Amino acid sequence: MKNKKLMVALLCLMTGTLMAQDAKVTSLMTKELADIPGKEVEMITVEYPVGGKDPIHRHNAHAFVYVLEGSIVMQLKGGKEVTLKPGETFYEGPDDVHIVGRNASSSKPAKFVVVLIKNKGAPVFVPAK
Repeated sequence: MKNKKLMVALLCLMTGTLMAQDAKVTSLMTKELADIPGKEVEMITVEYPVGGKDPIHRHNAHAFVYVLEGSIVMQLKGGKEVTLKPGETFYEGPDDVHIVGRNASSSKPAKFVVVLIKNKGAPVFVPAK
């Protein structure tokens, strides 16, 4: 009986840890660009908890990143890994594949804002390989 309770407790802890690693994405605004037909701007915030990271993805958009709090590690396919601190920026083009996106700290959360110029109605995030 003790082993079953221990296994259930460990499973709950492992599941909680995995869930805690997900980035929290919040849409702040979306605005159609009247002078560029078919395009819009979407502004989001991304919060990485300790251990937080993104899966490999792309945006199919111009993405401008500005770090607000903590530090983050970013890398595009074919590029070098960079660590960004508050006030620093990063750019992803429409054809870029984002292979690393994670919290650089093992003790503090991180938060950044992203401004995306994309096709109207297109998703912000597209899984990639």
